[in-house]
Amino acid sequence: MKISPTLRIAAVCAFAALVPVFLIAFNVRWVINFPPLYSYGFDRYDIPEYTGIERGELIAAGEQIRDYFNDDEELLEISVVAGGVRVRNLYNEREVLHMRDVKGLVRGVYRVSEVSGLLLAAFAAVGFAVWRREFLPALARLAAWGGGVTLGLAALAGLGAVFGFDRLFLAFHLISFSNDLWQLDPRRDYLIAMFPQGFFFDATMLIALSVVAQAAALVAAPMLMTRRNRGDETRAIRRARIRERAG
Repeated sequence: MKISPTLRIAAVCAFAALVPVFLIAFNVRWVINFPPLYSYGFDRYDIPEYTGIERGELIAAGEQIRDYFNDDEELLEISVVAGGVRVRNLYNEREVLHMRDVKGLVRGVYRVSEVSGLLLAAFAAVGFAVWRREFLPALARLAAWGGGVTLGLAALAGLGAVFGFDRLFLAFHLISFSNDLWQLDPRRDYLIAMFPQGFFFDATMLIALSVVAQAAALVAAPMLMTRRNRGDETRAIRRARIRERAG
């Protein structure tokens, strides 16, 4: 099957662009739903001591937040024991409304990961349907190009986070939210007291490291395939020579 050069270039560019989109969205999604991140953050930033809420109750609150991101409830309710008393909802109205906005962003990330993943899978399926096994080396090269683009973006984002996370964190909120509900006070608002800026820095670093590791694996894939093919060819030659000698 012949493909015009223009269509080929467009397909390559689309695939290479979709790879970082998928990797970033996928890793944001799993980090949001990664329970050890929450317990690590509560311990690292002494949240039980700062809030007066026992560690086990904080862990339960983190679980309720993750459930909220994955259910159909519009408003968040965090029921925990605080100060020896069971509270129906730990967060005030301002925090609850902000979390509604956050949930909209989170679910948007979910959709991006799903759509980009389906498009990449469809691209691969069409390639294998048309060219069969011959498409595998080409797919590996495309994935490597996408991995390379991802590494470049991750490097820029990582430098920005390390040397100016405060500004990036502020810019993210200004761009992502159309209101000021995110401007909370840790002295009276449990949400920001439980999840200080350092928590989000750690989460960002975890996302970045995961994306970099996966992108590096994609970049290395063609080299590993070439090495394997050379090994197969070498073994085939050796077997042929052994048969010749035996004959």
